[in-house]
Parts: sequence; C-alpha cells; structure tokens
Amino acid sequence: MDLVIRNGTIVTATETYQADIGIEDGIIGLIGRPPLFPPQLWGGGRGDEVIDATDKYVLPGGVDVHVHLQMTIGEITSSDDFTTGTTAAACGGTTTVIDFIDPQPGQSLHQAVADRRSQADGHAAVDYGLHLTATNARPETLAEIKELASAGYTSLKLYTTYPALMVNDAEMLDLMAVAANCGVLPIVHTENHWMIEYLKKKLLAEGKTEPRYHPRSRPPLAEAEAANRVLALAQLTECPVYLAHLTCRESLEVVRRYQAQGQSVYGEVCTQHLILSEDEYERPGFEAAKFVLSPPLRDKSNWEPLWHGLATGTLHVISTDHCPWNFATDKQRGRNDFTQIPNGAPGIETRVPLIYHFGVNEGRLSVNKFVELVSTAPARLFGLWPRKGTIAVGSDADIVIFDPHKERTLTKESLHMNVDYSPYEHITVKGYPVMTIARGKVIVKDNEFVGQVGTGKFVERKPFSEG
Repeated sequence: MDLVIRNGTIVTATETYQADIGIEDGIIGLIGRPPLFPPQLWGGGRGDEVIDATDKYVLPGGVDVHVHLQMTIGEITSSDDFTTGTTAAACGGTTTVIDFIDPQPGQSLHQAVADRRSQADGHAAVDYGLHLTATNARPETLAEIKELASAGYTSLKLYTTYPALMVNDAEMLDLMAVAANCGVLPIVHTENHWMIEYLKKKLLAEGKTEPRYHPRSRPPLAEAEAANRVLALAQLTECPVYLAHLTCRESLEVVRRYQAQGQSVYGEVCTQHLILSEDEYERPGFEAAKFVLSPPLRDKSNWEPLWHGLATGTLHVISTDHCPWNFATDKQRGRNDFTQIPNGAPGIETRVPLIYHFGVNEGRLSVNKFVELVSTAPARLFGLWPRKGTIAVGSDADIVIFDPHKERTLTKESLHMNVDYSPYEHITVKGYPVMTIARGKVIVKDNEFVGQVGTGKFVERKPFSEG
C-alpha cells in the first residue's frame, strides 16, 4: 500500500464502522477491521505513509455538483478560477466539482466544451466534471447533446430566466425528449422570467433601487410557478428532472405533488438557503449586496421544511451554486440599481463543515445522511458513483479525515476562496476537515493546501440511471 489510514471511523451513506484503509495507485485497495495493518506490516523502510485517524471520521470526499468557476458575464468574470476555486474546495473537504459549459451566442456545444476544458485542464486541484448548457433546441444542438453524452457529458443545464440563457417551453420539450433518450439528466433553474421582469420594472419605477429589493423582485411564487411548469413538461416527455437550488415551501410542495404521481424528480438545496435568511438584505448601507444571489435568500420559516425534505428523501443533494464576485468592485456595479448587481456568492469551501454543524450537530441529519447529501447522492445522480462518493474497495481514494470536535470560526482571512468576503463571516462551526486526500495523495493538511495544482482530472460520467 502507498498510504494507510488507521484507527478511524469510516462513515458512508449507509454505514458507520471502525476499519483501516489501504490505498494503492490512487485507489482504495483494502478495507478491514483493525489491526489490518499492524506495525510489522507497514514500517520497516518500505516508505508507506501512515495516517492515524483515531477519534476522527473517515469520509468520502465531498462532491459539489453546482459551481461556477471562472464564469464570465459581460465584462466581468467570477473571482475564483479553476485553480483557486478547486484549491478552496479541497480545503473544505470537497474532492470533486461539476461546473458548467455556457456556450456564447452562435457557438457550438463542441466548441464551448473545448474552450471550457482549456480553462480547466492542468489547472484544477481536484477532479472535475462539466454540465452542458443548452440555450436553444436547434437540430444541430440536439445532435451535439447526443454526441457529447457518449463522451461523458451526461447532464444538461436549462434556464427559465436570463435572456441570454433561457429557453421557451417548446424548446424545453424538445431538449427534454432528447435528454431522456440518451441518458442525460436535465438540471433546471426554475424562476418565471416575466414575473421577475415585471417586478423589477415596477420596483425601479417606484425608486426602489437598493439591494434590499432584490428578493422582492424574485418571490417564491416566481420560483414555484416555473417549477410546476417544468415538471409538467417533464411529465409529458417522460424525462427525469433535477431542480436546482430550491429555496421555499411553495417549490417543495410542487416537488412532492409530482413525486406522489410517480414522476422522477430530484431536488437540490444550496447551503445558503438552509442557513441564511432574507434578514441579510436589511443590513445597513450597501452591505446587502453581498447576499444578492438567485434565487434569493428567503424568510427563515423555509429552513425547517427544506431540512425536513432533505432528511426524509424528498430532496436529494446539498450543493453551493458557488459564484463569487468581489464586493469592493464587482458588486458595486449595482450601487444605484439592484438589478445590476452580479448575482452569486462564495461557498465552495464552507459547505461540508456548515452542513455538518447545522445538520448533524443540531439534530436535523444523521451523520450518514450528511454523507449522502454532500457526497454519495450527487455522485450517484451525476454518473460518478461508485468511483466517487463512497469508501469502498475499487473506489478512487478521495477521502476526508474529519474531526467532529474541531471548532473553527469562519472568516474571510481563514478561508482560501479568492473573494473579499464570506457570507458566513464569524459563524463558528464544530466539526471540520483536518486532511483531504485526492486520488491517494494528501493535498490538504490542517487547513493548508499541500498538494499540486493541475493534478485534478476531468472525469467522464456515466449516463443517468434511476438504479
């Protein structure tokens, strides 16, 4: 074995047990009850690296399936590129991310894939995948989706808002039909574009330009209406659907209704919508701009229904929608008009400890359910399991040594994301990654990145399957 982890408590989505792990060539080769690796078998100058995980959890590396690194909107680009963003992910216990391919107007999906790969390949600290994005349903686009699915791009982002990205209902039907036929899972951003445009116009005409009006321009009604419409279209095409960043009870009820009819509906919640509320928009001055993201933060009465949906299986994944913009520069573009504030916030590094603290420590989730939501379920849904998302013989040795007793206060200075603020500033969490292992190599130790940027690889993903 190249690396041995001894005396730890392994936690997967289904089991918690004590065992030793042996890693060879980046793969988990052996798992066994102690003393699987007694000292006489691993010392003696063989060069084996041994990690003592006594009193710590040994978790599968986190899988964050919703991040926006190096994302360009107009003249600005999100502040984390593939190097800084994946380094921060590793420091927070995430060993695989899935980003997006956003084609430019007139650009083919194949060319958009090539451009995105050139930004990421050789620059990532952890493994990564890419979702396709369709902004039309032209015959050539539908053909490309089929071709790229066979190359490991087995998910497709669809938008119901944002003029440069959104598709209409007719286009969505065609796209869903193709996706269902070739093992591609649609990921849909559900907000009613025309409701939002009406409300933004109305608010600005009334002189309501401050960031506190952002959530009023994108109410739960707009999210739930679009969710209902998308699921009706999916029902017609018999296409499984993954709804991104659900935020409210209204959308949750839509999901429950269609699931009760036997439809394949998967729901994602982002960290911020479980922990932060629309109260943040009442911060003085322009400070509220830090929390302008879409869908926006909601009333805190939505927290418990979302946590309950996650705990009971109505909702399936916790991700981040990490899309950081510097407050001192990028966010200032909307100082006189909240509609011009770039939407998004950082979170790729803080997801795992925040969900453990507010989920497990506060009794909302079991430790196994925690692992399922941040690692196993996203790996399953997006064609990575069992290579990722679990600890099993033959799986990639993407492992986090997690100290459930370690306390850390989250501050911008203590984190590695390339952005000038943290939405979770001064929150103290109990439970934190103390070591991250990617493909059998220690890349983070005691909150310090000690790996090599560029070792993260693109991972082809299997076709979507209900199994």
